[in-house]
Amino acid sequence: MPANRIKLEPALERRYARKAQRRKSRQIVCKILIVCEGTKTEPNYFEAFKTLNGGTIVYDIDVRGLGQNTTDVVDKAIELKSKGDYDRVWAVFDKDSFSANKFNGAIIKAQNNGIGCAWSNEAFELWYLYHFMNRVTAMSRTEYKRAISEAVNNSPQYKKRKVYEYAKNDKDNYRIMTTYGSMENAIRFAEAKSRAYTDQRYATHNPCTMVFKLVRQLIGKDEELNKELTNKIEE
Repeated sequence: MPANRIKLEPALERRYARKAQRRKSRQIVCKILIVCEGTKTEPNYFEAFKTLNGGTIVYDIDVRGLGQNTTDVVDKAIELKSKGDYDRVWAVFDKDSFSANKFNGAIIKAQNNGIGCAWSNEAFELWYLYHFMNRVTAMSRTEYKRAISEAVNNSPQYKKRKVYEYAKNDKDNYRIMTTYGSMENAIRFAEAKSRAYTDQRYATHNPCTMVFKLVRQLIGKDEELNKELTNKIEE
């Protein structure tokens, strides 16, 4: 049997309706496009942010996984930016085995076209590892899997009997990293390391990831973007 609905007086009902409408009118939608090199790892992670909406600013996140190389990802991001009404557009890709010229060129091209660049050197998994430790030396892609697995298993919060093994395309990676690690630490570690590099030889910046800049926007902690959106609300 459905629960009884309390009937309000017409005047009171109208008052609540007006308040709800005012709250709604104060909200502004922030449209963010994320174009990823991978088809699963990065898209699965960023899709999780769609559940974090609420408050004055509502984030409309569009994630595209291309399965293409660095330059193609940037080119696609530029193309989609010209066709859509986005507040921010991001390209997400790794250094992997791409040449230094191609990697550096893709980043510079993104910057010149107003595209945010959440690149990682060597791999996106560096961002995951930062949830657990401040990694300051380079490591191979195969080493990331072992390091992340060990970090989760050694986390005081991980008390399951089953031994955890990192899976690249696990749709649960966002929850795992934020439950057993710390996103706050990841942002702090990644930002500190990025500031250690002062040139545009991005291919030599290893380890380094700029994913923290994108994540900071998605959780509403980018002061520049927030100010821009707040000004829109007040206009």
